[in-house]
Amino acid sequence: MLLTLWLIIGAVTFGAVLEEFGLIARLVDPLIHSAKSTGRLFITVFACAFGLNVVAGDQYIALVLPSRVFRLEFAKRGLAPTNLSRLCADSGTVTSALVPWNSCGAFMGAVRGVATLSYAPFAIFNYASPLLSVLYGITGFRIEKIAPVASESASGA
Repeated sequence: MLLTLWLIIGAVTFGAVLEEFGLIARLVDPLIHSAKSTGRLFITVFACAFGLNVVAGDQYIALVLPSRVFRLEFAKRGLAPTNLSRLCADSGTVTSALVPWNSCGAFMGAVRGVATLSYAPFAIFNYASPLLSVLYGITGFRIEKIAPVASESASGA
C-alpha cells in the first residue's frame, strides 16, 4: 500500500508544479482555441482528463486540473459549471481504473490480484460514461446554459 501512497503523493506534487509554473495553461490554451464548438470543447476536456490519467498517474490530478483550467472557458461560452464538473468526473475519475500505472489501476491490480488489462474489457461503465458525456456535448442534450461571462470579468474571478 505504501507504493500506492507514494504514487499519489508524487502525482499531486507533479500536478502542482505543472500548474504553478503555468505549463498546463501553455499546453491547453492552443487546444481551447482550436475547440470552436461545444462538442469539440467537451472532447478536449475528455482528452485532457484522460491524458492526465496516463501522464500524471493519479485520478485527483485528472479531475482537479481540467476543472480549474477549463472553468473560465466554460463561463465564457455560457456553459454551466455543472457541465464541466460532470464531464471531468466522467472523464477523469472512471477512466483512471483503466490505466495500469495510475494509482487506481495499481491499487485494483494489487488488491484483487488481477492485471488491469485483464479486467479492462469488462469495465463497460468506464468506457460508456465518458463517451456519453462527450456525446451530450456534441448533441447539446442535457447541457445546461448560463449567461456568458465577459472575458474581462472572468479573468478576475
